[in-house]
Amino acid sequence: MQFTIHPNVYNTDPKSKGLLHMLEQAWVREQNAGEGTFYIISGFSNYNGGVRFYETFKHHIDNGGSCVAFLGGSTSQRLSSQQVVEQLLEVGCKVYIINRKRLLHAKLYGYSSEKGESLVISSGNFTGPGMSQNIEASLYLQSKHVQEMGFSWEDVAQSFLKQNWDIYEPQLKDRKHPSWKLLYDEVSGTVKLEDEQEVTMLITLGAADTARIQANPGEKSGLGSQYFWLSKDSYDFFPALTIRNDRGQKATYSAVINMNYVDLNLIDKECRVTFEAENNLDFRLGTGKLRYTKIAKAGDLAAISRISDYDYELRIIKQESDTYTHLSPFAINFIGHLGKKFGYISNTEFNKFIS
Repeated sequence: MQFTIHPNVYNTDPKSKGLLHMLEQAWVREQNAGEGTFYIISGFSNYNGGVRFYETFKHHIDNGGSCVAFLGGSTSQRLSSQQVVEQLLEVGCKVYIINRKRLLHAKLYGYSSEKGESLVISSGNFTGPGMSQNIEASLYLQSKHVQEMGFSWEDVAQSFLKQNWDIYEPQLKDRKHPSWKLLYDEVSGTVKLEDEQEVTMLITLGAADTARIQANPGEKSGLGSQYFWLSKDSYDFFPALTIRNDRGQKATYSAVINMNYVDLNLIDKECRVTFEAENNLDFRLGTGKLRYTKIAKAGDLAAISRISDYDYELRIIKQESDTYTHLSPFAINFIGHLGKKFGYISNTEFNKFIS
């Protein structure tokens, strides 16, 4: 058994840093593709909640396995999005939508196969925040313990379907079915940020982030794409990453945002953030406008403020500045093993330091 409180608060096993890592263990490392059924039960769900696993689900289903999801839906509340349901259906999952907010509060995940069953009981929803920066508690019960208490995923699923609830089964080929009216649009619709989402991400920059910024035109060091490498747990900081790559063998998922480069006094309306779903699971932020500008060097801070769902501001905080001294303590979480760190501060608090 494993228990965690994430992000990076408490765990009983160093391998389990939070809900996302438990699901990686259950669906990726412990199961052979095509064996058995994956299960998801969650009251809230959005696209970035599942972006780590869409390729896993597809590979599993293409090899003979299955995936079943029970998700919350409502005509008046933003519970589950059209985009997450579309993607789950696209990869072959069977999806059931349970109507009304107060009805479905359970968050359960796991698998059932001939080898046994696993169960993750969590406070974390199948959303970007639930997988990353919300403070969530999760308990992972592996096959031995699940068997001891007589738990059965098949029995749970059948018990759900026998209840006198409004349960709908959406289909991609029938977009006029009432089930789609229970889902909100997280891409085309106007989505107001919650207060806790109005934050600034602080990142210490390394040599890989700044080599092309410090290069001169024509130098070899200036070649290649200019990115800032972000935390692997950035699922809740960006809008739905619904743009899947058409080229290359490794799947990536991206979103295009508006980036205001405050130091350069320009706005890039084609700024792309990308999640490498089948490579190293990194997030990278395209910052090509900074190439050759000399505006940032290794050791400086990048401050990325989320202003609205698709609008962001980027500032470089120099290492020798007083502002850096005040803000650097907020970057407390390590990215990789080369000393890069990241953290968050509310926009309200951040603006006090830069005003």
